[in-house]
Amino acid sequence: MAVKPVRWKNETFRIAYDIVHPDASKDLIVLHGWGSDKELMKQAFATAFPDWRHIYIDLPGFGKSSNDTVLKTEDYAAIVETFLESIGAKKDAAVGHSFGGKVATLLNPERLVLLSSAGIVLPKPLKIRAKIALFKLLKPFGGKKLRRLFASKDAADMPPHMYETFKNVVDEDFTDRFAAYTRPALLCWGAEDTATPPEAGETIAKAMPRAELILFDGDHYFFLKNPRAVISKMEAFLETV
Repeated sequence: MAVKPVRWKNETFRIAYDIVHPDASKDLIVLHGWGSDKELMKQAFATAFPDWRHIYIDLPGFGKSSNDTVLKTEDYAAIVETFLESIGAKKDAAVGHSFGGKVATLLNPERLVLLSSAGIVLPKPLKIRAKIALFKLLKPFGGKKLRRLFASKDAADMPPHMYETFKNVVDEDFTDRFAAYTRPALLCWGAEDTATPPEAGETIAKAMPRAELILFDGDHYFFLKNPRAVISKMEAFLETV
């Protein structure tokens, strides 16, 4: 693992990253989802794509990368862009899981692979809507204890600045940003995903001019449970670069 200090908007972010196949000529940027880190993505893909230089990044505030401020998705993309420039990396292709899919899209790489990407706002079940309404009603009286009780698993026990960041990014509608991506895209989705359901993948596929959607057996982390099938499709897609 290496760490690279990146200066952005008067803040210094220490970005932890790993490079696999360092002598390869094409760069593959790999971004994890919210609450995860680069190690999970390495577990899935580090032994694949030998013709690519893999760049696994811990996004600010996750894994070994630092963050002490409130961010938006556009901020994450700008920080990653600055980091890539600092190490002389090219944006030949990018892979993003969940929240990382939104960041990867904003990087505008030559080829884009989205793994159950976030970014499509779907109607919430009645139970969730009721929970949100109750939280808003009790919020003035509960403070941090109430937040821990009502927050999702993705947000529980976060430091305040990361909780505010989570609120900034969790319900963003990225439809227009997906539509603005006009290069080839491969959308890989878990057929049993409940965090970002296949319906979200279908919406993104319709928005993107050059996207192909493929469903795989499994949930939000389908690519860990069914790696060979996913890697095979990704290899066929990436070999055209």
